Amino acid sequence: MEVPPDDPHGMPQTLGTLERQVVSFFVDGVRVLGLPRSIGEIYGLLFISQEPLSLDDLVNRLEISKGSASQGLRTLKELGAVKEAVGATDRRTYYEPAVELKRLAGGFIREQVRPHIESGKSKIQQLARSAQSIEDPERREFLGERLDRLSQWMRSGGRVLPILQKLLGQ
Repeated sequence: MEVPPDDPHGMPQTLGTLERQVVSFFVDGVRVLGLPRSIGEIYGLLFISQEPLSLDDLVNRLEISKGSASQGLRTLKELGAVKEAVGATDRRTYYEPAVELKRLAGGFIREQVRPHIESGKSKIQQLARSAQSIEDPERREFLGERLDRLSQWMRSGGRVLPILQKLLGQ
């Protein structure tokens, strides 16, 4: 296993070249979703590992703190992206990735998107009340139109999510 002296993606030197590339791929993916880097690192390493890994394995291989690994695993479990492996021979808990796209997307919708849409409805109402206090009628009208557009987006999202979840089997 050849390890370059300076990895441009900041991947730990304890990983092989292919492992670093896969981990980097998932780090890029979670960045798009606004999730912490450690979540992509953990999922990426679990994804490319042939055997389930323990918390300590993740900490050592990824060179991350135990707290970061623990929080990342917790988030990934909530999203349905990681599950505990069965048949461990020692007292440690081992983890493996969920690799079904419908499970990953469904978990993300359930844990990240749906709560955002629900909280967004009340935020838009609050914004509308604030916009009413704007004295300039032209500005108030413009803001009202933009807030109406946001409301339409939220309603559309609320209608699409159940369909997506049903398609994904969630």
